[in-house]
Amino acid sequence: MSETSFRDRLRVVPQFRPDEYEKVRDSLFGRLDRRLSRWDPEEVELEISVKDRDTASQRVALECWVPGAPKIVGTSTESDLDKAVVEARDDVWRQVDRFVTKRETKRRR
Repeated sequence: MSETSFRDRLRVVPQFRPDEYEKVRDSLFGRLDRRLSRWDPEEVELEISVKDRDTASQRVALECWVPGAPKIVGTSTESDLDKAVVEARDDVWRQVDRFVTKRETKRRR
């Protein structure tokens, strides 16, 4: 395993203010780290963005690329930015979990 962590692999796009970066990272990792732990952090790419920030159509997207899977995108339209980040994280977690479960089921056959 490399010294790089999943937190290091996250790109936070400019719609988030620099003073929010650490809070965003703190909200995303922990549970998500455990789900991604089957891969080396160097194999994983993550990007979080927010479109139409502070409007009624605000949308947070967390994109995740892991080996062997199509791009995974978790989204939230929650108006509270902190809650939206958590919703997007949980959406990615569920999709990664489904991918892992499906792959393990195929291996057992």
